[in-house]
Amino acid sequence: MNNIDLLAKKLWDYHHLNQVLESADIIFCFTSIDLSVPAYCAKLFKEKFAPRILISGGNATNLSIHDSQNIQKTDWGKDSEAEKYAEVAIENGVPEESIIMETKSSNSGENVLFSYEVLKNMNLLPKKVLLVHKPSMERRAYATFKNYWPDSSTRLIVTSAPYTYDEYVGKIVEKDLIINIMVGDIQRIINYPKLGYQIFQEIPKETEKAYIELIKLGYDKHLMKDLPITISHQTDK
Repeated sequence: MNNIDLLAKKLWDYHHLNQVLESADIIFCFTSIDLSVPAYCAKLFKEKFAPRILISGGNATNLSIHDSQNIQKTDWGKDSEAEKYAEVAIENGVPEESIIMETKSSNSGENVLFSYEVLKNMNLLPKKVLLVHKPSMERRAYATFKNYWPDSSTRLIVTSAPYTYDEYVGKIVEKDLIINIMVGDIQRIINYPKLGYQIFQEIPKETEKAYIELIKLGYDKHLMKDLPITISHQTDK
């Protein structure tokens, strides 16, 4: 590995929670740029980890930049990312009637809140959720769900397709793109607790150093321009 990969892998490892898979009442799939995610959800469904898949996602927004600079913007010819994800899940063997869609959310907090309302209206509120996202979003997905899901008694397992860094970066998602995203997600983990967007997550010193070094190397395309970068601003209050 070169130096950039060594630094990026520290972020990759931090973003993973490595939780043990368990069966659940529903597979809760967050959309993103990564179309391997719905294929993995289909695999979990066929292995009977849950009887339904809830796919949540309108189109990702980043209010601090112009839409043309949004590196997570998709162009799939669909009104929502959820519709494209559902298409992939169906292609991978999931019956259409086993898929629920939430198509209005534009960020992770809305993924959680809007999906809760969809399930509540269908009288399908789960006791246990298996949340699936792209590998680099496990930690943020966990922290966001715990912050926004109204029922604190709901059990949560977070997972992603079991790719290694080398299998994923530059192969599933373009290298510079996913490194920029991972860097930006560290900034969000630093700042979002005090803004009320997610619960606090401790960031180890080695992860912090790698994050700062990658910013110095130009991996700043997913940073929020109006938020601090440095770890000293992180708080659990």
